[in-house]
Amino acid sequence: MITTEQIKDLRDRTGISIMQCKKALEEAGGDMDKAIILLNKKSSQIAEKKSGRTLGSGIVQSYIHAGGSVGSMVELLCESDFVAKNEEFKALAYDIAMQVAATNPSFLKKEDISEEDTQKAKEVFAKEVGELKAGQPEDLREKILQGKIDAYFKDKVLLEQSFIKNPDQNITNLVESAIQKFGEKIEVGRFVRLSVK
Repeated sequence: MITTEQIKDLRDRTGISIMQCKKALEEAGGDMDKAIILLNKKSSQIAEKKSGRTLGSGIVQSYIHAGGSVGSMVELLCESDFVAKNEEFKALAYDIAMQVAATNPSFLKKEDISEEDTQKAKEVFAKEVGELKAGQPEDLREKILQGKIDAYFKDKVLLEQSFIKNPDQNITNLVESAIQKFGEKIEVGRFVRLSVK
């Protein structure tokens, strides 16, 4: 039996509707962690279905860190003014702006990484991989090299970063949850970070 407290707890953790939280908990047999995984999976599916829609609205949100030495601005796009003016949507944009100020990403998404940037990282990490024990299979060395490159760029790509307020989610998961919540296509358009040196 799923309790009201469990549903409320899941809603507080995810921000997703009560009915969807209830369904996820029922499907997970009351297991909170499994329910969160189910909701994340559903969020990804919903986001994929809405990916072809037109973004006609959005907001620009800023974040200035205490002391005023670091600040950022984020453009968060959506389909309608109704969603753009929603306080939860504005809070999402603010959280993403805070993420940008805290982590200083270089890229929005993986596709923004140039071949030149990838090649430079490959050269640096190839030396490390080359120092591994001789006799290891070449395909293992390639996998290790690719793993090191992926880990390096994960911290530099905003949508791949772990969310500073909840490291169990990355920024993509955060946006996908908002898509599920609002029922519209949402995406980060641009971002900028400024700091006093």
